[in-house]
This record gives sequence, structure tokens and C-alpha cells, in this order.
Amino acid sequence: MKNTRAILMLLVALIAGAAAVVSASRWLLQQSSSSIRQVVVAANDLDLGQPLNGSQLKLVSWPAASVPPGAFEDLKALDGRVVRTSLQRGEPILDAKLAPIGTKGGLSAVINDGKRAITVRVNDVVGVAGFALPGNYVDVIVNTNEEARSTQNGNISKIVLEKILVLAVAQQVSRDDTQPKVVNAVTLEVTPDQAEKLDVARSVGTLSLVLRNQMDVADINTGGATKHTLLGRADPPAPAPAAAPAAAPRTVVKTRTIVAAPARPGNCVGVLAGVQGSLECF
Repeated sequence: MKNTRAILMLLVALIAGAAAVVSASRWLLQQSSSSIRQVVVAANDLDLGQPLNGSQLKLVSWPAASVPPGAFEDLKALDGRVVRTSLQRGEPILDAKLAPIGTKGGLSAVINDGKRAITVRVNDVVGVAGFALPGNYVDVIVNTNEEARSTQNGNISKIVLEKILVLAVAQQVSRDDTQPKVVNAVTLEVTPDQAEKLDVARSVGTLSLVLRNQMDVADINTGGATKHTLLGRADPPAPAPAAAPAAAPRTVVKTRTIVAAPARPGNCVGVLAGVQGSLECF
């Protein structure tokens, strides 16, 4: 009798334990499924301006509490979208890193609103030894000759554009590489006004790029450097404008006024001898 009661209690304990395990596992499964979301990430490295397709993307489980704003959960929603920045493998695809819907791939997709892209010819010196890479900021210096000065001493170097974004070097737009690249062309992002200035600058002189710190946003207005300021001398005064030719002297002709003598009583006769005049009365 005692053995039967013990066996019965043991069976009840086993059934209760199994029910508790099943209930706990279901609760944990529900909690874990509610705290996990599917997020679209890059399946491989992506370059800016590259259109997206299904082979470049994948879904991964992501903690719901830490999903970044603008993340996508549907692969089809990203078909044909263009990335505006370089993405690493496993990085979430965010709406802020994509060009507007309908944008075609290529460099034009990464140009900001109101800006333009212009390419300038460079060499290993002008291009800062290849360290002017996509994503860096540069200043543009022009060396030209001032018209008001002589050809020998009128050369001047002046910063004409500041904090200009480098979009591409040659045909490369990737911003992840830090190795210098010596190329013969650099594409810059400028405003329409800056594009006009840059086009004039490269037609009247030679250009140089000056690499600047990305965190430096100060505008420096310089007066430019000339041969005389380089040697610590004052610039020579500009030549005075040519004087107007003197007016030809005018010839003044003096005239003499003949005054007739007052009339006398009687018969008078006027006598004129040369420029002299007289009145004879009798």
C-alpha cells in the first residue's frame, strides 16, 4: 500500500514537472519571438551610387529594442534603390543612406541638392600626392597674373574656393580606401556659383588643391600671395593712368576799337589813315 502511494506521488510530480517545463518553454519562445525583428542588411560590401538587388541583400534577426530608425524588413522594398554612401557587409540598410526613389545609379545619385559636379585636371603635385580622396575636403588655389601689373612681377596665388567636397578621383568613388591614389582628374562637388569661378580660374591660371581637416569649417579670407609679399616687401603701386594730351594753345587776336572824336560845330570831314581816324572840321 505504501509503495503504491509513493509511486502515485512520483507520477504526479513527473507530470507536474513536465507541464511546467512545457509552459516555461512556450513562454520563453513567445518572449524571444516578440523581441526579435527581421532587418535587411548588406550581403557584401557596397559602393556609393550602386543600385541594389536581391543578391546584394539578406534578412537577419535583430533585437527589436536596438533596430536603427529607417531600417527595412522587406527585400522587395529595396529593389532598384541606390545607396548614397559606402556600406560594409552586415550593415543595416537605412533610408537615410539611400537616394530618393527613382534615382538612377552612378555618381549623379550622390550629388546633394543644389550642388553640381565638376572635374579638374591634376597631377601628383596638384592632387596633394594622391591624398585627396573621395569624401575629403580641399581648398582650391589659382596662380595667375594680375592685369594691372607687369608680366614679371604680377603673379599672384589666391585661395578662390574653400571646403570643397571631393566626390571622385578618376573613376573611383569609394570612400573607404585610405591609400593615396595618384590620378589625373578629380571631381569636386560645388554650387553653381563656385562652378563658374572654378571654370574661370582654370582658364586664367594653374590650379592647386589644398587638403584640409574634415572638422575644420572656418572660412579664411586671404589677400593672396605675390612675389613681393613672399620676400617681405610691399607690393609696388599700380602704374598711374596716362595723362590726357594737353589742349593745343589757342591764338588770341587782339582788336583795336576806333573811337570817333565828338562832333564839332560846322562842316566836318572824317579822315581815316590806316587804323587811325580823325575828324577835320572847318
